[in-house]
Amino acid sequence: MQIPTFPEAQHPIVKSLFHHSDRELLTLYQRYPQEGKYFTALFCRYSAIVYTLVHHSVTSPVRADYLFVLIWQRIFHEMRSLDLNPSADANDDETGEVTLQNWLIQLTALSIEQAQLPDVEAIQYSLESAPPPLWCYLQQALDLLDPLLRLMVVMSQTFKWSETRIAAYLQAEGERLTPADVARQLPSGYRELEANLPEDIRAIYLESGENLAEPSAAHLSEQLS
Repeated sequence: MQIPTFPEAQHPIVKSLFHHSDRELLTLYQRYPQEGKYFTALFCRYSAIVYTLVHHSVTSPVRADYLFVLIWQRIFHEMRSLDLNPSADANDDETGEVTLQNWLIQLTALSIEQAQLPDVEAIQYSLESAPPPLWCYLQQALDLLDPLLRLMVVMSQTFKWSETRIAAYLQAEGERLTPADVARQLPSGYRELEANLPEDIRAIYLESGENLAEPSAAHLSEQLS
């Protein structure tokens, strides 16, 4: 097994945070949810541990990568309310303090045990194209879209439906939209999706100025599940 390297770890924004302790990064992550750099820094710090645990437990590399990003999605949400207060838990370090590393290992083990993964053929996720921090913030950005616009974006980019097919589906659901309407609204959906990303996430992952709608939104599968 070869542990992947993540280029974002070398980005100046992320490197500038490496001197912070886990507790400091966690506090900053919780205090400034509109910024993505703190979660990204924690991901870079602990991605190797989580990746190793997952790939030792799941034989298929495709399914392992998919579970890897699902676990980081769970971490993304559960860390919002995580409280690293002292406890007497036997699994904590010798000072009785709950460490972030212990919590991540325990959550990863629990997620592996609970995982119900789809068949390899049904997985479209690419770790190289959408590393977990970008994937998590793309999901968050997608959730902020108007529901109808979000549905059109997903049908277009995830399922590769044409404007005609999207319009036909929406008409069957009672929406009065023509293919021309869909074609006119999709670009605004892509722009809004990108605007919904934290500014630092755009800087870390999209600083080349590439069009978000093409390389990244294609990996937004199962957003409406």
